[in-house]
Amino acid sequence: MKNKTLLTTLTLASVFCTNAFAQIQLSGELTQGGLMIGKTQADSVVKLNDKVLPVTKQGNFVFGFGRDDANTYTLSVVQPNGEKEIKTLTPKKRKYNEQRIEGIKKSIMKPNPKAVERAAKDSKQVKAARTIFSDTTAFANGFIAPIEGTITGVYGSRRIYNGVPKYPHYGLDYAGKTGDPVKAPADGKVLLWVPDMFYSGGTMIIDHGHGVSSTFLHLSKSYVKAGDTVKQGDVVAGVGASGRATGPHLDWRINWFDVKIDPALVLKISQ
Repeated sequence: MKNKTLLTTLTLASVFCTNAFAQIQLSGELTQGGLMIGKTQADSVVKLNDKVLPVTKQGNFVFGFGRDDANTYTLSVVQPNGEKEIKTLTPKKRKYNEQRIEGIKKSIMKPNPKAVERAAKDSKQVKAARTIFSDTTAFANGFIAPIEGTITGVYGSRRIYNGVPKYPHYGLDYAGKTGDPVKAPADGKVLLWVPDMFYSGGTMIIDHGHGVSSTFLHLSKSYVKAGDTVKQGDVVAGVGASGRATGPHLDWRINWFDVKIDPALVLKISQ
């Protein structure tokens, strides 16, 4: 398996980095749920279709593909000297698992109107945090897993509660005990900490720059607050079972603005 992974990495490198002077270099997997980190000359103009992608002083830029994204994109780079390079990108289609769970309480399946109103307020806060752009460059320096634990849930899987299909799962679930330390997967700034959201319980969002953020759900406690700056590996929270959780675990999510990214793929990117 290790050799196969290495071969895949080398294959991607051969596709995106054909020579040392390539204008566009990409790290990441060209697939649904993938995060792509680009490298070019500083002060270049980079566009994904008609969307301008900001470039850091080091020449890094970033974009990603959603769970079911089957679109074809045009990535273009115009260097300061006017030279232009264009690549056509289509994310590879993936198959996702389904998980059936029975015996969920009716109060969870059909929350009362007050709970629905509260959940809508929670969602609004989360969406607002994910619209934030900062010039932080941590996204380009690689990520580590926020906890050492058995993975119990994966990105893209769809859960069927009491026979009713729900939204796909967009995180990576780690088994753990209440209070187990949760570490920052990369440098960043805490955008949001709410201890009691209806569905997700203790919820934290950390900004890693250029629209890339981590979200932690079902936390039992926080050691930081909104506005704090954290370093990769800092303990920022404790595992919990808050919100609508069946037991203590960490649900870690990655976003590029409102695009939901697979954290497992992000962990594979080496910078």
